[in-house]
Amino acid sequence: MLESLNIIFQAMPTLLLGAVVTLQLTVMSGVLGMIGGSLIGIARLSPSAPLRWITRAYIDFFRGTPMLVQIFMIYFGLPPLLRGFGIPLRLNPLTAGVLALSINSAAYIAETVRAGIQSIELGQSEAAQSLGLGSVQTMRYVIFPQALRRMLPPLGNEFISLLKDTSLVAVIGFEELFRRAQLIVANNYRPFEIYAGVALTYLVLTILSSQVFSLLEKWMNPIQRAKRANAQLVRQ
Repeated sequence: MLESLNIIFQAMPTLLLGAVVTLQLTVMSGVLGMIGGSLIGIARLSPSAPLRWITRAYIDFFRGTPMLVQIFMIYFGLPPLLRGFGIPLRLNPLTAGVLALSINSAAYIAETVRAGIQSIELGQSEAAQSLGLGSVQTMRYVIFPQALRRMLPPLGNEFISLLKDTSLVAVIGFEELFRRAQLIVANNYRPFEIYAGVALTYLVLTILSSQVFSLLEKWMNPIQRAKRANAQLVRQ
C-alpha cells in the first residue's frame, strides 16, 4: 500500500503538469465551441430553410459520430484532403486536438443555445421590438442574456464532458494528462497506481469546474444579485 502511494506521489508532479495542459486545451476548445455553437444555435432558428438544414446536418453528424473518429479524420485525413485541392496544410497535435474538440463541442452547445433561446417568452421579443430594437439588437441585449442564465447548467455539463474528452487527444501524441500517464507507465510498468492518480486528478478537476459553474450560476441569478445589491445598500 505504501509503495503504491509512493509511486503515485512520485508521478504527481508530471501529472499536474499534464493537468495544466488539459485545462488549457479544455478552455481553448470550450471558448471556440461556445462561439461556434452560439452562432449555429441561432442559425438553427433562422427563417431560411437551407440554413436550418445545413446546421441540422452539422449537429447530427458531429453528435452522431464518435469523437475518436473525428480526431482521426482531422489529424490524419484533413491535410491530405486539402493537399489534393492544392492547399498545403500541416496540423500539429495541439491544433488538431483543439479543432476536433471545438467542432464537436459546438454541435452540443448549439442545441443548448437553441433550447435556451426558445425558452424565452415571445413577449420579450415583442416588447423589445415595440421599443424600436431590431432583431439583432433584440437577440443581443434582451433574449440571449436571459437565455444564457438558463443555459449555464447544461453548459457546465458540456464543459465537464469536454474536460474528460481531452484524454482522447492522446491518440495523436499530444501530451496532456492521460498521455503523460501513458509515458510514465511505459517506464515503471505500474499502470494501476498511475491511472488511479490520473482518475483522481480528473475527479478533482471536474469537481472544481462544477463548483465554478455553480458560483457563476448564483452570481448571474437576478434574485441573488438583487439581494447582494440590497445588502450593500444596508451596509452603506
